Amino acid sequence: MPASDPGDPIALLLAGQYPDPQTGERLGAAARSVVIDDSLDGREAELVAGLGLGPRLAVVADDDTYAALGRRVERALGARFTVQRVVLGHAPHADTATIARLVAVLPERIDAVVAVGSGTLNDLCKMAAIERGCPQVVFATAPSMNGYTSLSASITEAGLKRSVRAATPVGVFFDLGVLAAAPRRLIRAGLGDSVCRPTAQADWLLAHLLLDRPYREAPFTMLAGDEAVLFSQARALMAGDLEVMRHLVRTLVLSGFGMTISGGSYPASQGEHLLSHYIDVMKPPDLPEAFHGEQIGVCALAMARLQDRILALEAPPVVRPTAVGRAEVLAHFGPERGEACWQEFAPKRLDHARAGELNARLVSGWDAMRARLQAVTLGAARMTAVLAAAGAPVTPADLGWSQPLFDDAIVHAREIRDRYTFLDLAADLAP
Repeated sequence: MPASDPGDPIALLLAGQYPDPQTGERLGAAARSVVIDDSLDGREAELVAGLGLGPRLAVVADDDTYAALGRRVERALGARFTVQRVVLGHAPHADTATIARLVAVLPERIDAVVAVGSGTLNDLCKMAAIERGCPQVVFATAPSMNGYTSLSASITEAGLKRSVRAATPVGVFFDLGVLAAAPRRLIRAGLGDSVCRPTAQADWLLAHLLLDRPYREAPFTMLAGDEAVLFSQARALMAGDLEVMRHLVRTLVLSGFGMTISGGSYPASQGEHLLSHYIDVMKPPDLPEAFHGEQIGVCALAMARLQDRILALEAPPVVRPTAVGRAEVLAHFGPERGEACWQEFAPKRLDHARAGELNARLVSGWDAMRARLQAVTLGAARMTAVLAAAGAPVTPADLGWSQPLFDDAIVHAREIRDRYTFLDLAADLAP
């Protein structure tokens, strides 16, 4: 759907006019401009000038993204703005040390930080912009993740990755020709980060139906049209079709906006992200590196199989009190990390009374719950076909993960965070 289409969800969000399907409230986006086009070559300065940010800019890239697009952006902006170039070297990490290093080289007074890159660069620049009290702009170099338009950044501190509240970039610009030339694995990663929508939605809806936790439909209705095309054309995406690339980018953008509207990552990060995060935390040092989206794709398929199995039950599931206690959590994760996990996990453990309440709700409402949950899922077979058509990883072995490591993730990932997902329901089911 072109940006000029008055029914385009992105245009409506930018105008503050997207109708919430549940309440009718008009929803808006924090970004001022999102431009997705076949080429942005020669338009970079015009796009940034349209944001009215001021004359002093820092263009931040790494070695690879500077070669892919940064040099071009720097040259274009330099004709109209005062530009400081910052190149962070090869494969920087989104961690507190790198943020400190980036902030240290930025001037005290700057009007905007311009990120040229994808996930890591975007997150680093979000945090640097906050430190300098200025807006951020991003020129994307790969369609690898859905965080471009979100209000959070994924930052590693003391060896632990956490989601940190940041700010949505005011301008987000996608040159589809540049994105199509990105490494194939990064494109597959973006597809993997998108294919988890059904499992994340089902997990979030389960917590709503079973525990009365808040839930919103808007994050999913706004991206449904683009997702349907993307999932049906995954092979064409990898063949370089720019129209399918447009649908991938739009899906990622709208997913980011959905998280912002929801005040958190709930619509896009549930059980599959817990599994991936567990692997990040517990993996042996010699495990091959994988992109976040590659991991999410594999973990989403595992969640889909688990959801399929439980939703196939015609009789209401029966839960029992949670068997895992503090001692077991600390023994598995270690004292310091385990204590942090326990603080997240303890509030959602089931005692006898709570298990009885949930069983009563399952008995009276399972048929209706099951129908609503099945309506938002795609099923493991369909999701596997999407990733396989793109040549993306579909099994833990494809990523070099051992079966015991992944089996541990299925059991223990739910202990990392307080979100209630099908991992919790499955673990607490009576034998």
